[in-house]
Amino acid sequence: MVPAGPPVYGLSNEARNLHWLLTNLVDEVPGVISVAVVSSDGLLLLSSDPGETAAAGRPLQPVHGQDGPKGSSADLATIVSGLGSLTLGAAHLMDGGSVKQTMVAMEQGSLFVMSISDGSLLGVHAAPKCDMTVVAYHMALFVGRAGHVLTPELRSELRKSVESAP
Repeated sequence: MVPAGPPVYGLSNEARNLHWLLTNLVDEVPGVISVAVVSSDGLLLLSSDPGETAAAGRPLQPVHGQDGPKGSSADLATIVSGLGSLTLGAAHLMDGGSVKQTMVAMEQGSLFVMSISDGSLLGVHAAPKCDMTVVAYHMALFVGRAGHVLTPELRSELRKSVESAP
């Protein structure tokens, strides 16, 4: 499951595979505007920021030229991290167990946040008329495929690659 395109030196196969999975999520799911994977401590690991170059050697683009949250993937990461923390606190206070998924429906779009097994979060900003079940299904596929490979070493590698991006 190695992405097509020119090789990206310095990234492990696992990191390239996660970039490929994220690119697939953005490219294959109608209505997805932007995506961010955030570590349990709130740091951006992966994103579909149009300015970021994916492991496949091409920029990840949002749907139909729409912008994500104001500014960049860092804004989406902040929102995802904050919402994840809020819902985790609510679940704790309500003795609700772990939070699997959070969805916020707005007039101009939807925000989905899904837990990944290592404590990381997958956040998706989608268009107002997206099929929420399709978005949630593809998010679950991403989480199922990514969850077992997000080791501490891979999270560290992804953080470094985000920090060193131009």
